[in-house]
Amino acid sequence: MGAPNYSVMASIEKGSDTFFMAMALEEAKKGAEKGEVPIGAILVSEEEEEIGRAHNCPIQLADPTAHAEILALRQGARRSGNYRLAGATLYVTIEPCSMCAGAIIQARLARLVFGARDPKAGGVVSLFHLLEDQRVNHRVKVSEGVLEEECRALIRAFFQGRRLEQEK
Repeated sequence: MGAPNYSVMASIEKGSDTFFMAMALEEAKKGAEKGEVPIGAILVSEEEEEIGRAHNCPIQLADPTAHAEILALRQGARRSGNYRLAGATLYVTIEPCSMCAGAIIQARLARLVFGARDPKAGGVVSLFHLLEDQRVNHRVKVSEGVLEEECRALIRAFFQGRRLEQEK
């Protein structure tokens, strides 16, 4: 796994939700540099060990499922040797879509922590409430709003830049 940018994170308590979300933000920035929608994800084991890290890559990989969450879950499953990641926490800069929420359920994660809501595609609290649906056989604890302003600002700046490019 890549090392976090400790210069940015120097004042953040290691192992905290804010610490891991700052790592996810750094990952999201890598995606933006490649022209991908800047969403980053960090998967952390129950022992607080990073077991997955990714940013969105559907353009680069020509894969509509290459969302940051899916890629981080795949890494974690390979590393642990099990598709069930019980006890793990996924940190994501933007609220997961319904596809990613479904993968979170299938992976049996303990927790999801995200930065900003996605009012257009959010599958956790904005449009759908998949992680708390009583018909689903697994529950995931959800925390939101960690570094919310930073997460929102990154994605907003990305799409503003895209709109400016289209106007040219």
